[in-house]
Amino acid sequence: MKLATKIALLAGLNVLLAFAINWYTMTTLGPGPETDALFAGLVIPNLMLAIFSGSLANVLVPILTVEKDFHFSKQAWNFFQLVGFFYTALAILLLFTEPVWVPLVVPGFDDATKALTISLIQIQLISMVGGALIATLTSVYHASQRFILVEFITTIATVIGLGLLIWGLPRFGVKAAAWSSVAKTLFQILFLVPGMGAYATPDWKDKSIKESWRRLRPLIAGTIYMRTDQWVDTFLASLAPAGSISLLYIARQIYSAGHQILGKAIANPTVPVLAKMAKQGEWKSYSGMTNNRIGWMFLLTASAFLGLALLGKPVLNLIFGHGRFDESSLSLLWLILLALVGFWMGGPIGQILAGSFYAKGNTVTPTKIGIFGFTIGIFLKLGGFYLWGIIGIAVGTSLYYFLNLILLRYALSLKLNKRMSDS
Repeated sequence: MKLATKIALLAGLNVLLAFAINWYTMTTLGPGPETDALFAGLVIPNLMLAIFSGSLANVLVPILTVEKDFHFSKQAWNFFQLVGFFYTALAILLLFTEPVWVPLVVPGFDDATKALTISLIQIQLISMVGGALIATLTSVYHASQRFILVEFITTIATVIGLGLLIWGLPRFGVKAAAWSSVAKTLFQILFLVPGMGAYATPDWKDKSIKESWRRLRPLIAGTIYMRTDQWVDTFLASLAPAGSISLLYIARQIYSAGHQILGKAIANPTVPVLAKMAKQGEWKSYSGMTNNRIGWMFLLTASAFLGLALLGKPVLNLIFGHGRFDESSLSLLWLILLALVGFWMGGPIGQILAGSFYAKGNTVTPTKIGIFGFTIGIFLKLGGFYLWGIIGIAVGTSLYYFLNLILLRYALSLKLNKRMSDS
């Protein structure tokens, strides 16, 4: 619990700093075409980032956790270079095909806003490559249980990025927000790389790469499909009044900030421990630890949501109620947050459940459940948008997160009960 508390404090500081970046951008520019273009431009880079680097993190930590020092450093450099080569090639491909896929993401934008979106994406693709490398570096640090150090480095890099944003946004407009993100990413990589150990040239025949690919295949296939939820949200929100994309994005970012704190303090430190329990066949302890973490996640997320329902609007008014953020936008943001209750509670609890599968090398079951739930979720979002507009998208998101949660819990119980009875 001491480790979790320290990680939570640092993660909380990082989340506040990241939130300050979005807060400063929104209150300075106000919800409108510029911020819509900025956040819409993140959809495809973030999708590509989540498909591979997000999946890699779930596979890499359990694999590296059980490695010895020499092989650990060698494999860490293998993955770092492989990810770097892949994402650089992907960024170049996306750069040259922008005129094709950008109109498919934001069909409701006018020509000027589409042009701005394209120019911002050209900058954001650099952050995509950097984000993939950071995800790999973070996995390496987590596998060696250096949770506090990676958070401290993130704090330093984020402070630099925020400082550049405060200096640049009034002078250069929305593009300064994109460039400050690039700077933050580059500094983070610079500070994290020394922790990788002595440099090792790539060894593409290493057995760990083959094993990681075996585990990655089902995750990537499912993530490609499931991560299009951001595209679905942006596509629908672009048909709503200007500023809708920005408000939905900020609402999700507020909750994602909480997810990061809970994930880094509770979920992430759990995976290496569960991986060791799985290797030793300690399934009763494995089940007990999983249930304990689920209980903590439920208590914390439910309490926080109750606080939002009771005090959320005045708190939001205190935070956003100035600058170019008007009263109607503030009320709509609060309603979106309430409608996203399933996203808020289902995300971190689902992370514990999915991590319990990943720790024992099972990437297929959570992927199948995610695909099924997301398919239902698409229709829920479409129906919600037809009935209630931007609020309906949030309602549909909540319903499908709750569905995934129920199915994951049921499947994990079956698997663990079988393992315990077999042993």
